[in-house]
Amino acid sequence: MKINRHGRAKVLTQSEIQLIFSHGLGNGRDRALFGVCLYTACRINEACTLNTEDVYDKRMRVRDEIIFRRHNTKGKLAARAVPVIEELLLLLVKYKPDSRDGFLFPGRHGRGHINSESASRILRNTTESVGLEGVSTHSFRRTALTQMSNAGIPLRIIQEISGHRNLEELQKYLEVRPEQVRGAVAALSMLGHTGNSYVRKTEFADVNDISYSENVSND
Repeated sequence: MKINRHGRAKVLTQSEIQLIFSHGLGNGRDRALFGVCLYTACRINEACTLNTEDVYDKRMRVRDEIIFRRHNTKGKLAARAVPVIEELLLLLVKYKPDSRDGFLFPGRHGRGHINSESASRILRNTTESVGLEGVSTHSFRRTALTQMSNAGIPLRIIQEISGHRNLEELQKYLEVRPEQVRGAVAALSMLGHTGNSYVRKTEFADVNDISYSENVSND
């Protein structure tokens, strides 16, 4: 079941991510596919069209970086390489395909690559089975980008990972939570006044009580 989010994919919590990967996705291929989406912040079509050699070396060991080739990226703007973190490494080691040739995630009967519509259907069936609503394939990308932003990573670095054309497009992906808005407004307490004059406060309890980072395991 989809929920109207005004064109924005749902940002997943850590518990939702654990539910999807531990109790929802039923095989190593699907966990590796959506793990790539989550831990590299790539688009679903970029994950679906990966070549095995872009992820594994000649000895079928997982590379230190996943290579997203220019012709597989949106707008075919530029290739990019994203480091493989431990969580993704474990998923890729367990999935390891039999051959280095061809696509990393083959389509039916080994022909071509899995398409994004099939991936969407797999995820939809998965989230329904674990009782989650409003999750789309784009949720993994938006979750990853929001998590990096909340962790204080500069937008220019995030852009290098996400492959967005410009920072303006990137910023549209980032979720602003209600508690972050409250914290921002609470910062205005430094303008608090007493009597007929304005004074600068030195303590902001309301701001310090707010956590700005989401505990998340990462178009």
